[in-house]
Amino acid sequence: MNSLGFDKAPEDTRVVVAMSGGVDSSAVAALLKSEGYDVVGITLQLYDMGANAPTRAKSCCAGRDIYDARKVAEDIDIPYYVLDYESRFREEVIDDFADSYMRGETPIPCVKCNQTVKFRDLLETSHDLGADCMATGHYVQRKLGADGRAQLHRAADPNRDQSYFLFTTTQEQLDFLRFPLGHLMSKAETRALAAKFGLEVADKPDSQDICFVPDGKYARLVERLRPEAGEPGQIVDIDGNVMGDHRGLIHYTVGQRRGLNIGGTAEPLYVVKLVPEKRQVVVGPKAALAKKMVYVKDLNWLDGDQIDEKGVEVEVKLRSAMQPTTATVFPEARGEARIELHDAQFGIAPGQAGVFYQGERVLGGGWITREELLANSATAA
Repeated sequence: MNSLGFDKAPEDTRVVVAMSGGVDSSAVAALLKSEGYDVVGITLQLYDMGANAPTRAKSCCAGRDIYDARKVAEDIDIPYYVLDYESRFREEVIDDFADSYMRGETPIPCVKCNQTVKFRDLLETSHDLGADCMATGHYVQRKLGADGRAQLHRAADPNRDQSYFLFTTTQEQLDFLRFPLGHLMSKAETRALAAKFGLEVADKPDSQDICFVPDGKYARLVERLRPEAGEPGQIVDIDGNVMGDHRGLIHYTVGQRRGLNIGGTAEPLYVVKLVPEKRQVVVGPKAALAKKMVYVKDLNWLDGDQIDEKGVEVEVKLRSAMQPTTATVFPEARGEARIELHDAQFGIAPGQAGVFYQGERVLGGGWITREELLANSATAA
């Protein structure tokens, strides 16, 4: 077996590397090339920033990044292609991002991008190119279970782990994907690897913002795409009493405290929920944010065919930055699941994801739904 798990020589193993122009995917391409694999680099042109593109954008898909990816491909001498996925990206990610805000949710566009244009469309292209697998610079690990099936595990470096953003990866996709950096213990090792191969991107800053909103001003983008999103409305408490006015739902998210401009209250108020059909921002004390029951939809379950009806003990992350907390997950109808948290959690927002773990293994996850959260929010302890 070669290092990618194929029973043939590296030179007979074709690998498509998804190259974003950053240090991670560049290091992957250079590493696999050095090991003798038949490497093909592909970058996705996802949007056109035009003349307004920053010279050193902190995003993953700007014009400069395509230039950097092409330069790396030239330096390591591999075939390289740029694919125009702008229309797909607009439909699957940008429009979904705007519509999610319109529904009063807090979207995660990076998950949608991985789910659609990267791990669905790009994988199809990789198959068309005769690739044996596709490799990315994500910090997760792919391991084989006792049954010989591929499993998704957290990265060795917990500070770089990206498993939360890959919960929608299917078993079929996982069988085809490879993550050569997941075992590294720090980003410094990746940069050292890139420097070893003489890559100019070795010291390139990490991407920090959503690629199609490089200035971080999400509300302005959503209002441009959906002008009605900026319509003002009322701020009310959990009993329906009017507390003030707001300047558009897109400026608020569940758990938010700053920027409410509400004074004279005995304790700090937080955004508890958004009600887009009434254009209302509902606020309440921190206790009103506590939840012990969460529902998710569009469940992707990687541990067998379905969740045991008696429930499965897991750790769950309900936001990318939170530490996992213990819970029991139960199956519901129509690809949904119910999460019973062992300890109440705060600031759970519709549109985010619930991702399940057992130890270091990712069992799957789903999208947190709005309706069930709203039904419980006013009575939460």
